[in-house]
Formats: sequence, C-alpha cells, structure tokens
Amino acid sequence: MEIVGSIFGMSLLLLLIGLVLSSFFTVQTAEVAIITRFGQFLRNAGPGLGWKVPLIDKVQSRMSLRVEQIALTMETKTRDNVFVTIPVSVQARVRPEKVFEAYYSLADPTAQIKAYVEQVVLGHVPGMTLDEVFASQSSIAAAVKMELDTDMDAFGYEIVNVLVTDIIPDAKVKAAMNDINAAQREQVAAAARGESEKILVVKKAEAEAESKALQGQGIANQRKAIIEGLSNSIEGFKQSLGEVTARDAMQLVLVTQYFDTLKSIGETGKANTIFVSHTPGAVQDISDQIMQAMVAVQDQGR
Repeated sequence: MEIVGSIFGMSLLLLLIGLVLSSFFTVQTAEVAIITRFGQFLRNAGPGLGWKVPLIDKVQSRMSLRVEQIALTMETKTRDNVFVTIPVSVQARVRPEKVFEAYYSLADPTAQIKAYVEQVVLGHVPGMTLDEVFASQSSIAAAVKMELDTDMDAFGYEIVNVLVTDIIPDAKVKAAMNDINAAQREQVAAAARGESEKILVVKKAEAEAESKALQGQGIANQRKAIIEGLSNSIEGFKQSLGEVTARDAMQLVLVTQYFDTLKSIGETGKANTIFVSHTPGAVQDISDQIMQAMVAVQDQGR
C-alpha cells in the first residue's frame, strides 16, 4: 500500500507540475496571442512571457503585427477595348488595438482585400483609354488605398501602401505599341539627320561662296596687274624702238603671251591633253583675230 501511495503521490505531483508549466506561454515580438476561456474571447497577450489558467484558458491563435504584402492581379478592359492586366501590391497589417476585429470579423482577409481592389479598379479603368491608364497608375493606386483605408479599418486592418506595379496590355497590342514607338523614334532620328545634313550643305555653300568671292577678287587683281604690266611693256618697247606702232607692240606682246600659255600648259601635271597649233601662221592668225576683236570693241564704243 505504501508503494501504491507513493506512486500515486508522484503522479499527482508530476501532473501538478505539468499543469503549472502549461499555464505559461511566450509571445514573440510583433505578435499578439488571443486568449479564450471556454471558447469565448478573454484578452490579448503581448510579447513576452504570459500566464493563463490551466485547463480553462487557451491560446486560441496568434496574429502577426508585421506588414504583410498581398500581391493581386486584376484583369479588365479599357474604354478603347484593350484588355489589360494590372498587378496590384497591397501592404497591410493588423492594428494592435483592433486584434479582436481582425481575428473574428474576417475569415479570409486576403479575399476581402482583393474584392475591394477589384471594385475600385473596375470602377476606374473601363472609363479610361490605354494611354490614360498608363498615365494614371499613381491615381489608381491612391483611389484603391483610399477605399481600403475606409473599409478595412472597420475590420482591424491598416493599409500601409498600395502600389500599381505595372500595366500589361494584350501581347498583340503591346507589340503594336512597340512598333509605333520605334517608328516615331525613327522619324525623330530622320528629322535630326536631315537637319544635320541641311546645316552641312548650308555651311558648305557659304564656304564655297566665300571662296568664290576671294577667288574672284584674286583673279581681278591678277588681271589688273597683267594689264599694268602689258601697258608698261608696250610703252617701254615703243621708247626703245622709236618708230614701232602700238599695233606692232601689241602683236609682239600677244605672241609672247601665247607662248607663255603653251609653256604653262606643258608644265602643269594635271592638265588635260590639248592640241594647240604653234606654227607661225597659226600664231599670226590668232593675233589678227584678237586685234580685230579689239578694233570692233573700239568702233562700238564710238
């Protein structure tokens, strides 16, 4: 009997120790434990070591207070009949003071948030064109956040942020948009190239015009110097020979210039092949033609 009593006493002691130990529990940082008594909500337990009545109280559940990101994908059609996929990222967390509402009000918070997001997106996007949707990503996100802030607050959730991460049109529409953008960029590039070529042509023409002007000025000065030289040569020739007429002096100068021209043509390496008669008769003929032209000009001047 004593042995049986000892065993019973030891068992009872171990049971009491187990009950005492089971009455303690721990809660992690950024977490809340929900304590119930016979199935009824009793209280919330914060981080650290907690205690509950053994066999009566129960840690029903634990809820994280961290920000959770919920990734959703909405599909709808724009006003210009383009089907688009809109990825929406919702960052939400449980309000510490509303853990009861967050746990007992919603069976599936993610599904509820998705329903609200879909409602807002379907209320905005179908009234916009595709270009307007691309330009309104931030306004769509702001509208979704405003709607969720109001509705989810009653369920104990705080909406930290809402992000419309992308606008994804139908693959064919996307390819067409890329083609349009490529064509527009090519058009801009072609216009830039044309403007550049225009500037080059204008600058080249200006340079050629300036070169022609300088070249003309040089030729004019050259001709002036030639005329002055010929005049001095003729006067000197007349003074040396005395009885020589101006016509004879002019013929001699022309013959001299003619042979100088032949010499210049022969010395120029890039000159084309030119057949020039250099017999005395040909020289006399050229001289007569020049003199006749000069006489004709003088007669017209009279």
